[in-house]
Amino acid sequence: MALHRLWKYISFSDNWKNCDTSLLDDIAPSWFARREVLQANSKEYEDFINKLKRRHAIETGIVERMYDIDKGVTETLINEGFISSLVSHGDTNIPKQALFNHLQDHLDAVDFIFDIVKDDRPLTKGFICELHQLTTRHQEYAEGRDQFGNKTKIPLIKGRFKEHENNPTRDDGTTILYCPPEHVEAEMDRLIEIYNELNEQKISPLITATWVHHAFTTIHPFQDGNGRVVRLVASLILIKNNYFPITVLREEAKVKYIQALEEADFERPQKLVTYFAEIQKRNIEEALNIKEVSNTSLNEVTNIFKQKILEKQREKQKKYERMLADNRLQVFEYCNKFLNEYKRKLEAEFDESVSFYIGSGNPNDATKQHYYYEQIVSYANKHNYYFNRTLPKAYFKFGIRFDSRKYELGITLHHFGYDDSVIAIGAFLEYKGILLDENSDTTIPLDIKPHVISIKDEISSKEKNIRLHLENILTVMIAQIASEI
Repeated sequence: MALHRLWKYISFSDNWKNCDTSLLDDIAPSWFARREVLQANSKEYEDFINKLKRRHAIETGIVERMYDIDKGVTETLINEGFISSLVSHGDTNIPKQALFNHLQDHLDAVDFIFDIVKDDRPLTKGFICELHQLTTRHQEYAEGRDQFGNKTKIPLIKGRFKEHENNPTRDDGTTILYCPPEHVEAEMDRLIEIYNELNEQKISPLITATWVHHAFTTIHPFQDGNGRVVRLVASLILIKNNYFPITVLREEAKVKYIQALEEADFERPQKLVTYFAEIQKRNIEEALNIKEVSNTSLNEVTNIFKQKILEKQREKQKKYERMLADNRLQVFEYCNKFLNEYKRKLEAEFDESVSFYIGSGNPNDATKQHYYYEQIVSYANKHNYYFNRTLPKAYFKFGIRFDSRKYELGITLHHFGYDDSVIAIGAFLEYKGILLDENSDTTIPLDIKPHVISIKDEISSKEKNIRLHLENILTVMIAQIASEI
């Protein structure tokens, strides 16, 4: 029998403490400020949260292979609500009533998490057991094995820790060993103790939630339903810290989620921390594109509009705008430094038959604000976000000329979403028509998502990821040009 992991007592090591959380930290300050505004004013934000809850309720059961639902129907249920008539025969692989029973259980459990945050209830074993009971309300059996090792169904104990081993065996014969039943109570006590210590030490909530998730899975305290419960517990920790629930999408379960968990089994937790950061960043970027003023009554929106105008006239606002301007320029300088370093590197490696050049317009140059405007609009539409055209922009033009060819990489720094402290770094490649029979330029699509960061706080910590993004852009550009030669 091949063992994937031998169970061991849980602990919090330096490998966890030293994980890089910058992917989330780079954008979090702007999100925290924007969240307060949205919570106060936006009906659209309330709808967004409800959709997140429904997505979690659906996907958590699919990841656990309790049921399957057609992807298109999934989106309809998320947008319209859990309405039975929206599901037709063949859209799911279990009876419709059973499906909606499970979905409602999962949705009630997510609602319960949000209610617990409002009540500021501490994390306890009793709460976790209560959550398990709610999540498995309509599940009667768990998978087990008889004395001969054959798969069988056993009654599911709800709201109580396991009484039998629950070590799964994969199709390839690999067995995963979880905590034995006799140690579960003590290990769950230890998990809550370490969680409280991490809070006192002000460890990143992203690291704390990820560690709790992994530690819980190694214990596997319940006979079944552990995955559903632990994603809710991790979500509770993040929601308490003004983030979003952890929702593992079906298409990410094997390629990211399971692989990252297994890496963490061997004291390599960075992939799991990064994956949870990606989930949060995905939700934050969507939330940043939510309008804060809903189309309600004329009087209401007029009053909000008036108040916002008055606020912008205050000295505090002027100081804030100066800070954003300084930080925008700092991001520009980081990009400028990196691109010129790379240009010098290329010039040292090629002879005079290949030439390189850089043009730019900084965010304070009012005469160049129209540069690449149409390309930015197209780029934002492609990646489904709102480009705030009223705020300052910057650009770089990285050119390569050889033979009778000329390519220009456009890199733009522009504002992302409805919050004025978030910027995106986007890119596109243009082939410049320089032959006699070429009358127009051609934009070559580059499948590169924008790098989105907050400029509300200190910028220097973001330089590393800015450079990594630019390196990725240049890698894709050079590969594209090389493929066309």
